[in-house]
Amino acid sequence: MTLRNLISGSDLATRRSFLGGMATTALGVSTTGLFGSRALAQALNAPQDPAGQTAAVLARATAKQVIFLFMRGGMSHIDTFDPKPGKATGGPTEAIDTRADGVRLGSYLPKLAQQADKICVINSMTSKQGAHEQAQYVMRTSYEMRGTIQHASLGAWHHRLAGRLNRTLPGHVIIGGGADTPSAGYFPPQFQALPIGSAEAGLQNATLPGGISEERFLRRLEKLKELNEAFAAKHDHRGVKAYADAYDDAVRLMRSSDLAAFDIDQEAATIRSAYGDSGFGRGCLLARRLVEHGVRFVEVMSGGWDTHSDNFDRLGDLCPPVDQAVAALLADLDARGLLQQTLVVLATEFGRSPDIDEDQGRNHYPKAFSAMMAGGGVRGGQRYGKTDGEGREVVEDALTIQDFNATIAHAVGIPLDHVVMSASGRPFKVADRGQPATAIFG
Repeated sequence: MTLRNLISGSDLATRRSFLGGMATTALGVSTTGLFGSRALAQALNAPQDPAGQTAAVLARATAKQVIFLFMRGGMSHIDTFDPKPGKATGGPTEAIDTRADGVRLGSYLPKLAQQADKICVINSMTSKQGAHEQAQYVMRTSYEMRGTIQHASLGAWHHRLAGRLNRTLPGHVIIGGGADTPSAGYFPPQFQALPIGSAEAGLQNATLPGGISEERFLRRLEKLKELNEAFAAKHDHRGVKAYADAYDDAVRLMRSSDLAAFDIDQEAATIRSAYGDSGFGRGCLLARRLVEHGVRFVEVMSGGWDTHSDNFDRLGDLCPPVDQAVAALLADLDARGLLQQTLVVLATEFGRSPDIDEDQGRNHYPKAFSAMMAGGGVRGGQRYGKTDGEGREVVEDALTIQDFNATIAHAVGIPLDHVVMSASGRPFKVADRGQPATAIFG
């Protein structure tokens, strides 16, 4: 197919394939996740946010940035943040004292216990969604999964309304997430998160491939510019500009000193050791580097928490890397003066059942579970909400997932009543009808 055919606009799918190939070969980036068919359709058809892309973050914001740590699979609340020693439901997990009066953690989290003066333990999370995919989706977007629409994640909302702190770096990064991770949704594709598969590997293909000279690279960019301008002259769609902006961003990053933000090898050995030799630990270290360089919203994923059998043995493997990494992250941010501007969130899609089955496992349990927040204006050394003596029911300050997300939105200044219309004309808010737990701040 010739360049003339490509710019004629008669074959959008072929043009998109050409652009993807050009990005991979010339720029070292892939647009597969960024510009899928659904994202492209939304970019071409979705109306602008009525408040504009530069909507101001409210003056009451207590945090500029977010590090969101997600425990995929359903972390057991009773064995981590809400221990029940002496009860049958507590199993062999002991409760340990922390640096915060009145806050006790499960014995799997000894290092985090030493940072408890910085955290707010939330013991009153509750939900009605007990299936993994659907529950994870609600946690990430505040909405139930629907086949007719992809909702925007909290990170996309933050990026969209607050804008970038560093024009060179992406506004939203996901470390270790899967292809099914919700992100831009009904927002234009430039608000899609940048996925980083491995923190150790960092940002891949960020330099020119072998055999591609600077001169050849510039020629390809010029051809790409001609292609976009010719297509845009015939088809006045926002998606065309989104493509052009994505390539401009890629080139800007390739030539910027900020590219070093993705290289954790630049950290001293003592710092790397403090975070631990695990994928999650390296992810937390990369997250700290990214917020230090001005990325708005960074997510780090930890998988394997679906402990239907051998719950206690498996937690013995799962918890230490998380315990070490989160404790190091909080101490590191604090030492660098970044904790007050960075909201650190640890969440999971639901808890595990108080009852222990014959395989020493715990099953899905959305009725009551726990989460954690720190920094970003959150008052440390406190516990919010309460379950009963066996961890079965929330008995004080129940917090739905929508309320939880509203609390995050409140911290970063996203107006809870701000409405965005989807391409189908449906109105959405960042946390649906959730209300923030403002008592945790101050």
